[in-house]
Amino acid sequence: MTTTETGQTGRRTAYTTIDADIHVEVPRVQSLFPYLPEHWIEHVNNSRFKGPVDGDAAYPPNSPVTARPGSKPERGPAGSDFALLKAQALDEPGVERAIVSCSYAIDSLHHPDAAVALASATNDWLIAEWLDRDPRLRASIVVPSQIPELAGREIERVGGHPGFVQVYLPVRAQHPYGTRHYRPMWEAIARHDLVAGIHFGGAPGNPPTPSGWPSYFYEEYAGMAQVFASQLTSLVSEGVFDAWPNMRVTLIEAGWTWLPAHMWRFDKEWRNLRMLVPWVRRAPSAYIRDHVRFTIQPIDAPPSLKHLHEVMDQIGSDEILLYSSDYPHVHHADPITFLDGLSPDLARKIASENARAWYRL
Repeated sequence: MTTTETGQTGRRTAYTTIDADIHVEVPRVQSLFPYLPEHWIEHVNNSRFKGPVDGDAAYPPNSPVTARPGSKPERGPAGSDFALLKAQALDEPGVERAIVSCSYAIDSLHHPDAAVALASATNDWLIAEWLDRDPRLRASIVVPSQIPELAGREIERVGGHPGFVQVYLPVRAQHPYGTRHYRPMWEAIARHDLVAGIHFGGAPGNPPTPSGWPSYFYEEYAGMAQVFASQLTSLVSEGVFDAWPNMRVTLIEAGWTWLPAHMWRFDKEWRNLRMLVPWVRRAPSAYIRDHVRFTIQPIDAPPSLKHLHEVMDQIGSDEILLYSSDYPHVHHADPITFLDGLSPDLARKIASENARAWYRL
C-alpha cells in the first residue's frame, strides 16, 4: 500500500487515493484570450462585459471555507495556479489521479453566443493549461447548461478528448435536470459515456431555496442539500435512468448523510403514487444505488463515529461514496480521518476503487 497525506491536517493514511473533486479557477477572463475568437476578445476589451460574474457566488472570496491557508497564489484566486495546485494536491504521496472541476459561472450568462464561446474557451484552457501538463489529471467539461441543445454541441466538440471524464452541471438550475428540456444534453452525455457531475453552486438567477431568497450565505450553504435532493428526485422521476440505462451521475459537495432518509421517503411515495410515473419500474433507491455516486466532502458527520457507520449501513452500498479533498476549499471534517475510521476493505474502495470503476480510469 501507498502512504498519502492530507494538506489540511498532515495526517497519513495507508491508501492510494483518486480525488474526485479538485477545483481549478479561471484567474480572469483575459486568461481565456488565447482560446477565444477575435470577436469576443474585442467585445471584452471594448465593452463592460468581462465574462461570467457569479453574483450568487458559491465560494465568496472572503468566506473562511473558500481557500485553505497557503492555497492562494500571489495573483488570482485559489486553484488558479498550476504549480501551487500540483505541489499541494497532486504531489502528496499516494495521489494516483484527480478530477478537476471549474465552476466558472457560464450558467449566469443570458447571451447564448457568449455562453458558448466562453464555455468552449474554458474547455480549451483546461486542456492546454491543466490536462496537457500532468497525466494524473482528468477534467469536467464546462457547458452552457441553461441552453441544453448548445450544451450538447459542446459535449460533442470535446467529449472525445481522453482527459474529459465528466460534464460539470451546477446543482442550482432554472429547471430540474430531469425535465425534458435537458434531453439534448443527456443524449450527448450518454453518447460519449461521460459522467454527469452535479456540483454545489450555480448562478441561474432564481432563489436557492423553495421559499425564496435567504438573508445570509449561511442559510444557502446549509440548505444546498435540499437542492441536491430535488435534482435527484427529478432524475429518477422523469425517467433519465430509464431512457439511458448506462447513465452515471455524481453528486459533488452534496453531503450524503441525508441520503437514507430521502431514499426511505422516496420509496414510500413511489409505492403510493407509482401510477403517475409508470416508466419508473423499480424503487427509487435501487436507481440511486446503481446510477448515482457521492463525493465524501463535505462530511456532515454526527458526533459519534458509530452513528456515521450506521448512516453508511443505511445507504446500503459500499460503492456509492468517492474520496474527495475538495481542494482548495475548507471543511471541518478531514477525509483522511474518515478513511482511517473504516474497515480496510471499505476504506480502500472509497479511497480509489469506486472512482476507478465509476470514471473508467
